[in-house]
Amino acid sequence: MISVKVGSGDVHEYAIGISAGEVIENVHGRKSGAVAALVDGIERDMSHELDRDCTVMPILGESPEGLYILRHSCAHLLAQAVTEIFPNAKPTIGPPIDHGFYYDFHMDPISEEELKTIEKRMKELIKRNLAISREEYDNNDLRSIFGDNKFKLEIMDDKIGHDIGSSIYRQGEFVDLCRGPHVPSTSHLRWFKLTSTSTAYWRADSNRETLVRIYGMCYATKEGLKERQQQIEEASKRDHKKIGKEMELYMIDEKIGKGLPVWLPNGEILKSEIERYAIETEESYGYQRVTTPVLAKQELFEISGHLPHYADGMYPPMEMDDGTYYLKAMNCPMHHLVFNNKKRSYRDLPVRIAEYGTVYRNELSGTLAGLLRVRMLSMNDAHIYCTLDQVAEEVRANVQMVNDYYRTFGFENFHLRLSLWDPAKTEKYIDQPENWESTQSHLRDILEDIGVPFIEAVGEAAFYGPKIDIQFTTALGREESMSTIQLDFAAKDRFGLSYKDENGDENGEVFVIHRAPLSTHERFVAFLTEHWAGNFPTWLSPIQVQIITISEKHKVHAATVANRLYESGVRVNVDDSDNTVGKKIRTHRKMRPAYMVILGDEEAENGTVSIRSRTGQQLNGIPLDDFVAGIFAEITTRDRELSMIPTERGS
Repeated sequence: MISVKVGSGDVHEYAIGISAGEVIENVHGRKSGAVAALVDGIERDMSHELDRDCTVMPILGESPEGLYILRHSCAHLLAQAVTEIFPNAKPTIGPPIDHGFYYDFHMDPISEEELKTIEKRMKELIKRNLAISREEYDNNDLRSIFGDNKFKLEIMDDKIGHDIGSSIYRQGEFVDLCRGPHVPSTSHLRWFKLTSTSTAYWRADSNRETLVRIYGMCYATKEGLKERQQQIEEASKRDHKKIGKEMELYMIDEKIGKGLPVWLPNGEILKSEIERYAIETEESYGYQRVTTPVLAKQELFEISGHLPHYADGMYPPMEMDDGTYYLKAMNCPMHHLVFNNKKRSYRDLPVRIAEYGTVYRNELSGTLAGLLRVRMLSMNDAHIYCTLDQVAEEVRANVQMVNDYYRTFGFENFHLRLSLWDPAKTEKYIDQPENWESTQSHLRDILEDIGVPFIEAVGEAAFYGPKIDIQFTTALGREESMSTIQLDFAAKDRFGLSYKDENGDENGEVFVIHRAPLSTHERFVAFLTEHWAGNFPTWLSPIQVQIITISEKHKVHAATVANRLYESGVRVNVDDSDNTVGKKIRTHRKMRPAYMVILGDEEAENGTVSIRSRTGQQLNGIPLDDFVAGIFAEITTRDRELSMIPTERGS
């Protein structure tokens, strides 16, 4: 007999060989919600046999660990369905991801109809309640089992080696190389949905085989899946690509190239308002603005370390008569030269150099997505040159700046992440372990001193130093990096940055802080559009007032109202066509003006306006002077609370 402690409860006696699942069922019942077990702190299948005294805890399907196991198991279910329908398809990898899973296959592209067929087959396999079992094999047997799949053999070479074996998981006739654990049977995977397909490359290498990636989502309950589907439906309404087209914010034309957006007049207004606000803010924080070229010689990027550390993200070299040039992927190397352009004194520090510089990054075409992932980026960028003693205050000021920005733009759902290097992958970073540890510790102490909550993430640092990333949760629940504050300990040596200290000596201990509180214009506008569903705060709205006349006889009053608004700096359009009021409202609603002003007989006679909000609420008979004063205050203060007709975000 063995003694088994179940969770924090009592100790039970069982015969040797009882499974973890049987113990959980004995204590918690058949409807415990467990999908796997934690045996002495190690995740195990429910079928895992117990042969010694231990502690067993159920892993519930709705827990983070349980959802990971469900989604991993659902990826296997997808692979089983695909290989049954397409026998020549070769499964490669199928990991769980946030909210779901994907699996990559070496096969011909599939259609939407074929995606539905795959999902139908998965549901059939769930109804069959196939047992999912773990089997152990030595290296030779594994290579025999997967001998017709070169991708699995390559995984074995990299992950397992040639001298040891591993496990596979079997469900029906399907087997997959995996360490598990997995759910006990396919019936546990009822609440899933396939969502889309895309193209991927084996090992994320564009020189390797092209794969078909199939995405899906999976939850422990019907309610969880339904909630996620509603979230996706809401996100589709907020899709910046859809809204951007309706509001005529930007365009991407194949004749120009993928990932190279053109800002249309309305988008340029939005972009310019953001930039104007950023310039005002940075001036108040003591920044000096510069403009640098979009390309530079190879030597500059070799000094900075972008070559070779960031070579894959840069466009190919251009051979000119006076040397080799690259389009810049970052502004920082040129800012370092600006700092070095004259002698600096300790009295000058910190020096804060800012720029709205356009950079170019060689993103793979398959990764490009609207404004979220582009090849031309207008960066709200700056670099601070300071002593180590000044780093804390500069970081504190930048955290405060981010808070100021986000409050103005209406962002609330964000958190800080301290991004660290991965000492196991030194090839990705400047190889100076002592500097890494000291600067990471310094940033950690600063964040703790400021008192802001943060998480740590190994392997997310820039190649030249640790950073603080501001993580934003999108309308789809996806976490994205919005802003960044990076501490660079390498630039001082690479560029010979120095200043005259109090003793008149040349001091080379210049630390550089890279910061981009508003990300890039492209990425920021995408987030902003989805966050507000295009219903931007009045000061940002490309069209702040859309005037609509009821009939042609109200044109004179419309011109008067428009002129008063225009003279007050309000962006105003007039529709005095002979279309019906209803049609005019429907036409202009997609442009999402902050306010529609309806003008008829009463308004013309009394010198008033009727105001219609985005939600359809209406205020009638408002004196023109009051309206102009109200909207002027709302715009100039950038205060969302001053709205004359309260509207809900994204309505």
